[in-house]
Amino acid sequence: MKKTLSILSVIIFTLSAKAQKTYIQGGLNLANITKTNEGQTEDNNILATFNVGIMHRFKLAPLFDIETGLLFTGKGSKAETYFNGDNDYVKTKFNPYYIELPLNLILKIPAGNGAFFLNAGPYVAMGVAGKAKSEVKILTILSTSEKNIKFSNDDPFTSEQDDAGYDKLKRFDYGLNFGAGVTVQHILFKVNYAAGLAKINSTASDNNANDKNKYQTISISAGFSL
Repeated sequence: MKKTLSILSVIIFTLSAKAQKTYIQGGLNLANITKTNEGQTEDNNILATFNVGIMHRFKLAPLFDIETGLLFTGKGSKAETYFNGDNDYVKTKFNPYYIELPLNLILKIPAGNGAFFLNAGPYVAMGVAGKAKSEVKILTILSTSEKNIKFSNDDPFTSEQDDAGYDKLKRFDYGLNFGAGVTVQHILFKVNYAAGLAKINSTASDNNANDKNKYQTISISAGFSL
């Protein structure tokens, strides 16, 4: 873990040193996980978490640009099941955290002292931490549990699942970003939708078979240029 964080620190420093437009970003994540083969979340509830990191734009042209950087971002979901007239229940919260590298194409529309923009592109992410919590109430008996999320250490470039387990997530996630926002001088506001393409269960290798067990995350963020 220390070696990984050191490498990430060097990358962030390099981006900052060479940046034409570097900004600190932070905001709210509204996270969920698909539950059906068609990509619906059904009874899963949105989990409120956060994102924070450093992003970089290259100032390639007045109307388009490329954006990349590193984000520490939360994903996951909540679920609640009630029975016995809603007197008994099972509540779960699943909140993993990832270091994420996005690569977005930016289309800019100048307006006054700022600009509107659209963004789209892929992302890759590596799981680094997280908690899974549960609360169960049956016949007035309440029990709770909390455990650290475990990630597999499989090679992300192969289809083999050497370190898979039903109590583990895949270490690596990837997907697509779609968003829009506005920049006003040194301030940036944006809304982004991240559609995961990898199934998070470490035992699953059929990512293209259906859209079950994939992340869906809406982010509402603000940034300040350095």
